[in-house]
Amino acid sequence: MKILVLNCGSSSVKYKLFDMDKHSVLAQGGVERLGMKDSFLKLTLPNGEKKLFNDFMVDHHAAIALILKVLVNKEYGAIKFLDEIGAVGHRVVHGGENFNKSVIITKEVTDGVKACIDMAPLHNPANLEGIDTISKILPKVPQVAVFDTAFHQTMPEYAYMYGIPYELYQKYKVRRYGFHGTSHRYVSKHVCEFLGVQPEGKRIITCHIGNGGSITAIKDGKSIDTSMGFTPLEGLLMGTRSGNIDPGALDFLVQKEQLTSSSLSNLLNKKSGLLGVSGVSSDMRDLDAAAKDGNHRAELALKMYAYSILKYIGAYTAVLGGLDILVFTGGVGENQIEMRSKICSGLNYLGIEIDASRNQVRGQDAIISSDSSKVIVAVIPTDEEFMIAIDTMELVS
Repeated sequence: MKILVLNCGSSSVKYKLFDMDKHSVLAQGGVERLGMKDSFLKLTLPNGEKKLFNDFMVDHHAAIALILKVLVNKEYGAIKFLDEIGAVGHRVVHGGENFNKSVIITKEVTDGVKACIDMAPLHNPANLEGIDTISKILPKVPQVAVFDTAFHQTMPEYAYMYGIPYELYQKYKVRRYGFHGTSHRYVSKHVCEFLGVQPEGKRIITCHIGNGGSITAIKDGKSIDTSMGFTPLEGLLMGTRSGNIDPGALDFLVQKEQLTSSSLSNLLNKKSGLLGVSGVSSDMRDLDAAAKDGNHRAELALKMYAYSILKYIGAYTAVLGGLDILVFTGGVGENQIEMRSKICSGLNYLGIEIDASRNQVRGQDAIISSDSSKVIVAVIPTDEEFMIAIDTMELVS
């Protein structure tokens, strides 16, 4: 079966076409700068070559229409006819409390996704546009929704509740939901396959760290706590997001800077984090270079980034009652050798020992801990799209 996976962001659409019989990727690419005059579609050919299609795409419908057109392009296409697509899987950011697993899309499902728009105003509408577009262009093709929040629905009540009046939870469902769930589910499952062990009985912490970042405590294959909360803003210091901050400090800033709710949101989501602290960049490579040149704020940002991750690993080790496997994934987790080493150097008290030579790895499955380490430390590249494709195939089959 050939399955198309779509990830519709607020101004982008990423896609992958899988041949699930061969577990291979037939086509992949994405549309960027959606709605702008210089929007474009970039795809990766089987030989690794990049091909760019410059075309103004006003919305997600136009973007997906172009993606489908390119998939059957005589020169660059991966299939001859669109009816070769057996199903379409969609990444949906927020499922609230309505969805604790992936589901075949029906009207009731889209209504449930619409009900969560207030909690994900940038992403859920884009996800819905992707679903609606496929319904119109490929009306007979089954579609599946895979939710970022679903994996974390196994958290116990005492872990996901906030210390606010309970009536506000009942009225507005304000609680911790967590995100990156598809990634955390994939890497926690895959690391067990890689090591040849069962998830049952294992205490695992997965660190999905990149421009956005979250950490999850996983016991017996189930999420029991995660660092992101009601929104993806809570938790770690990230590329441009502040992470945890005293709400009283926010009230102080609102008054001093005369901030509106939208300007405060913009400040915390787009101008804070590594970028805000360093004043240099949100990119780890730029910060590394600046720190080596003696830039104090860049060095401070890197230390804060590592420190916030270290604190969550310590906290979740306590929550799990110990630790068996520590996993690094995401852009930073998979590629930043020095950052992994810096984080793990603060975990010696857990019996964690990193093998310096094994740690010289980027973007591939690897054990980076020494044979004598009491905790296995692994690098597992995430593959959310493949996880979405697996769920889609299982449901439509």
